[in-house]
Amino acid sequence: MTRQGMRPSYSGKRVLVTGGLGFIGSNLALELADLGAEVTILDSLIANHGGDMRNVAPIAESARIHVTDLRDVGALRVVVKDQDFVFHLAGQVSHGDSMRDPELDLAVNCSSTINLLEACRHENPRAVLLYTSTRQVYGCPARLPVDEDHPTIPVDVNGINKLAAEYYHLLYHRTYDLQSVVLRLTNTYGPRQQIKNDRQGFAGVFLFRAMRGEKLQIYGNGEQRRDFNHVDDVVNAMLLAAVTENCRGRVFNLGATAHHSLNEFAAMLAGLTDFSVEHVPFPSDRRLIDIGDYYGDWSRFAAATGWRPQIGLQQGLASTIEFFRRHADVYLR
Repeated sequence: MTRQGMRPSYSGKRVLVTGGLGFIGSNLALELADLGAEVTILDSLIANHGGDMRNVAPIAESARIHVTDLRDVGALRVVVKDQDFVFHLAGQVSHGDSMRDPELDLAVNCSSTINLLEACRHENPRAVLLYTSTRQVYGCPARLPVDEDHPTIPVDVNGINKLAAEYYHLLYHRTYDLQSVVLRLTNTYGPRQQIKNDRQGFAGVFLFRAMRGEKLQIYGNGEQRRDFNHVDDVVNAMLLAAVTENCRGRVFNLGATAHHSLNEFAAMLAGLTDFSVEHVPFPSDRRLIDIGDYYGDWSRFAAATGWRPQIGLQQGLASTIEFFRRHADVYLR
């Protein structure tokens, strides 16, 4: 189904996006508004976590924007009322930060999720919920590609807490009939990504340094393989998952039609920008949480929804760089 084909499913519907001022959340909110939804955004704007009012500038006047922490139970109960869909993207996503401050990761990813689910249970049990999790729940792959039946043995605090949040959604689905879907995202990149620090993955760091002509440091030999999804494909997946009844109460991987090494990723960037590369040993803290090669099997989600990623890495990097160059004053300075 095309995005415009989803217009009847979202036009006139009330939709809440938690984390809606961040990277993926803002892209989702903009698309929902384009489909005719009445968009409400909730974001705590925690410093350096990616939230930025400028990400949603085109809908700043039409969307309802609440700068509120999901740990505020009272505020949540008010915001969730009468929503038809709740897209739960708010969370702490940095694997390194989760090891440096595990209590914050626990609060933002687990306590906040329980608060949201409790708010929906008491105030709006008919809403459809979609939760964005991470490939990091699998830990180091025992086999490739990784399907949803692969063991979940996270290598960092973030992976553990994201996995727990998944289970909360599935538990409330089974116990209280809250209609929840869980998507496990892989390396998402694209417009509005926070690229000035490493809290949203290496792809953002590489993009930032490449566009500034700075040297890229690749840990190890650079042959670690990954799959990459452009944010437009991820938004399309979320929109499809939320309106597909067969997805509710289930967990799905996202993934790409091809996987690439870090060296290949850098080589594609080199065709679009001018920078140098050096390979360096893994820092000890990064080595502890590195998962090696990863690429996911997304056939289960494709079978349920017909979703297939449309934007290859070369095309996606070119359009992403063009976006950041047009908005350099916001994202590069």
